[in-house]
Amino acid sequence: MSAEPDSLSLVEEPVAGKTLRVLGWFSVGITVAAVGVFVGCALRSRYKFNQRTPYDFYSNAGESQAAEFGVGI
Repeated sequence: MSAEPDSLSLVEEPVAGKTLRVLGWFSVGITVAAVGVFVGCALRSRYKFNQRTPYDFYSNAGESQAAEFGVGI
């Protein structure tokens, strides 16, 4: 047995530090995904709104109602 202290060749990082790093990256990923879904939904709804024509607003204006409405026996 030698009197010299054993030296570690690898510097070990505490487990708590790795856990916090993993949780941090996970939260960043979830945040980026949520922002992507929100922006995608906003862009899709804007695209769908711009595809409407003026005739779409009055598409049911010429339809007649049922003849039986208000008729009693």
